[in-house]
Amino acid sequence: PLTTIRMASEVLYAQRKSFNSTSARSAELLSAELDRFESLLADLLEISRFDAGAAELSLEVVDLGLLVGEELEALRPLAERAGSSLSYLTEGNGMAEIDRRRIQRIVRNLITNAIEHGEGKPIEVRLRSSASAIAVAIRDHGVGFSMTEGAQLFNRFWRADPSRGRRIGGTGLGLSISLEDARLHGGWLTAWGERGNGAQFRLTLPRSAGGKLKSSPLPAAPEPEAQS
Repeated sequence: PLTTIRMASEVLYAQRKSFNSTSARSAELLSAELDRFESLLADLLEISRFDAGAAELSLEVVDLGLLVGEELEALRPLAERAGSSLSYLTEGNGMAEIDRRRIQRIVRNLITNAIEHGEGKPIEVRLRSSASAIAVAIRDHGVGFSMTEGAQLFNRFWRADPSRGRRIGGTGLGLSISLEDARLHGGWLTAWGERGNGAQFRLTLPRSAGGKLKSSPLPAAPEPEAQS
């Protein structure tokens, strides 16, 4: 049924310029809401795979530094519309054995989340590696969150303040899926935040499949020069 609805929506969307303003806007809303519904359905299917223990990694050696840079450039227009600048600092070798699609999804979710809650302030992204691990930290200077809220951040569908309107569409499952993707790699996904002082999410991964993490190359909380 969804495929049929999508086909009908695409026909209406393609012809919207010939409609009156109300009908044209309805066609645009229908297309946008179908996109959101399909995204939600895909996320629910992904969650069901994790719950069933059926999620698997498709591993390859990837330059994580390059992957993060590509995601930053793809999201830069979105950040600019929100009034936020994006900066990127890399330290060390970015090569790691990962599932490109899953790690790309984590990075995209975290940067988008920073833009959404960054209140138009600068966003800093850092990548640092050691001999056995590689870490990416995304720091914003927006609304932040309390310790109580932090304990619930990765819960499915949880939002700190449901009354706040979202500028960027989301399903409420992004952080939960990101945490599962990190764990599937044997990695960590942590969150630091202070109300009114922003937040930092840190992803840490073993550089080789099956590697065991003992520490992260980046601290969970922002480093002093990143806190100003």
